[in-house]
Amino acid sequence: MFWRKKKIVAAPTEVSTTGTGTAAMGTTPPAASAEKSAAAKTEEKKVEKLPGPKFLPDILNNYLIKQMQKETGWLRGLSAVMRPKPGTEKGVEVRVFSDSEAATSNVKVKNYNTLDQYPKLILFEGWFDKESKKVELVEKRVIPKIPIFTEKEIQQQVAELNEDKKKVHFYLAASPAAGGPLGRGAALVELNPDYPAKGKKYILTAVAVDEMEPAGKGIKMFDSNDPKYVARWVKERHFKAPG
Repeated sequence: MFWRKKKIVAAPTEVSTTGTGTAAMGTTPPAASAEKSAAAKTEEKKVEKLPGPKFLPDILNNYLIKQMQKETGWLRGLSAVMRPKPGTEKGVEVRVFSDSEAATSNVKVKNYNTLDQYPKLILFEGWFDKESKKVELVEKRVIPKIPIFTEKEIQQQVAELNEDKKKVHFYLAASPAAGGPLGRGAALVELNPDYPAKGKKYILTAVAVDEMEPAGKGIKMFDSNDPKYVARWVKERHFKAPG
């Protein structure tokens, strides 16, 4: 009895494109792996997350007060979003905006790039370098200065409401609303159209402010027949934040 020898089949090989030698099929050359790795790192840098809104850095705060004559109290209501400045080692690009204005516009500012879609929210834009102490800022939108009324002046304006002038508003630094030059909307005082048949003479509503004007329905705070009481409530919230 004779046994047949088992036929052995050699594994397939791929001829190297560089000349002599062979390479196992499916193996990625080292050079290709390095290229893929470099490409992956580049892509990671592209999608690197930018920081969210921060308090104004001291270097910016000081610049705005000393060089641009801005009030310290007003600056407390502002935030900055930043990103590295291309072509520099320590430079930082910055945009400054008002938290209350963003809230009034229903915009959640996540980072520097968010404001590409909402340029009207940008108050200042530029860059700075903490090491060289260099700051360059451009004021993109000027917030008008407003008068701060005394309680007596507020009372007089409320008492003078009539058929020709049925409402008046006062900007607020404290209220459930947002926006405006004092940061917290405005007190809108209106004559009650149903008075005296129904309700009291004056209706006071806390309203949001958009571009210096009352916006939306707001929140009714109270009604009253007494202009002095209305004026006292307004004055307690109508002030500039201390420096």
